[in-house]
Amino acid sequence: MTDSLADPHLRFPGTAPTGNGNGGAVSEAGAPRDIVILGSTGSIGTQAVDVVLKNPGRFRVTALAASGGRVELLAEQAHRLGVRSVAVAREDAVPALREALRAVYGSGEPLPELLAGPDAATELAASPCHTVLNGITGSIGLAPTLAALEAGRTLALANKESLIVGGPLVRRAARPGQIVPVDSEHSALFQALMGGSRDEVRKLLVTASGGPFRGRSRAQLADVTPKEAMAHPTWDMGPVITINSATLVNKGLEVIEAHLLYDIPFDRIQVVVHPQSAVHSMVEFMDGSTLAQCGPPDMRLPIALGLGWPERVPDSGPVFSWTEAMSWDFYPLDEEAFPSVPLACHVGALGGTAPAVFNAANEECVEAFLAGRLPFTGIVDTVAAVVEEHGTPEGTGLTLPDVLAAETWARARARELAERSATAPAEARA
Repeated sequence: MTDSLADPHLRFPGTAPTGNGNGGAVSEAGAPRDIVILGSTGSIGTQAVDVVLKNPGRFRVTALAASGGRVELLAEQAHRLGVRSVAVAREDAVPALREALRAVYGSGEPLPELLAGPDAATELAASPCHTVLNGITGSIGLAPTLAALEAGRTLALANKESLIVGGPLVRRAARPGQIVPVDSEHSALFQALMGGSRDEVRKLLVTASGGPFRGRSRAQLADVTPKEAMAHPTWDMGPVITINSATLVNKGLEVIEAHLLYDIPFDRIQVVVHPQSAVHSMVEFMDGSTLAQCGPPDMRLPIALGLGWPERVPDSGPVFSWTEAMSWDFYPLDEEAFPSVPLACHVGALGGTAPAVFNAANEECVEAFLAGRLPFTGIVDTVAAVVEEHGTPEGTGLTLPDVLAAETWARARARELAERSATAPAEARA
């Protein structure tokens, strides 16, 4: 295996990236670690803020970035954390954000620097700090991911899409161990991999809750409603991730991410359904031993590890009560009912712009499903059709314009196919 992007064996102070020597802030012993949080008003971001506020002597947030849809919350976060800079992707949100900031800051308090536009988060990702937490949802997180890596920052990565759609770009930009994964599954693999050398790894076992439709056949999924699909049994997440968890597209993306992070071939990565979400993932070693990372389903645990690595943050989240009876179940994945995982493995093996096409087409199909223009089973079916039409990528080089062009095409094509499905007679869609 080549060097992995997320290497848990680079765990001692001085071995992990701490700055590029050109303006990158490096925390000294006993000083708070400077953090930039991207996507601060989303699910990951709000929980990261919670972790920071509970550990004021350990972390100091210097900048926040968000889409601009929740300006009151963003202003409150900025004031409580005392940040230097605030960014929003939507320029039309600036007046409301400025008003919200004035409402929470005292008359004598200076307001933070305000950035706006599609490149604002990317600018903050390269600003002086120790760690950038990328909690942005979607492939728009790719440019900030690359900016943080190229600036020499440690990247706590929750934005899986940026790695998936820009895998080769991220590989070229990152040094071994520069990325600390924040997804619960990849954080679990990161921790379990400490149990042996990389040459001793036989298999990565990525657990999946199974979503709200575990046990249903493909036929039983045909009439699923958006309300049913949004009712995840374990996790409280945003709409795109929640629907991706219902289709298991999210698990397919995680398999691609695991391959890219740990350089394990796809035929040695297996998805296991585990409804309780207590075992977050496992590593099987060559001697037959399997190490699992377990914990209550609470994202503050992997977030805190991503922010604090190589140290653990005490009392980051809840723990199990070992005085009470509990049981954990494991089931094989039904690939006929949930074909998204084998499709993702195929796409990951193709490489090039294929993962970007897969991800972009899926985002459009999820939107069409939530709007009632596409049936539940039509999400993955349409994504598969777009991927097949895209074909096998040519060449080995990949640039950011390549990725953006592939995404633009995939989104347009997915919208066309979804619209065609919406206007087709019911018997044709059956």
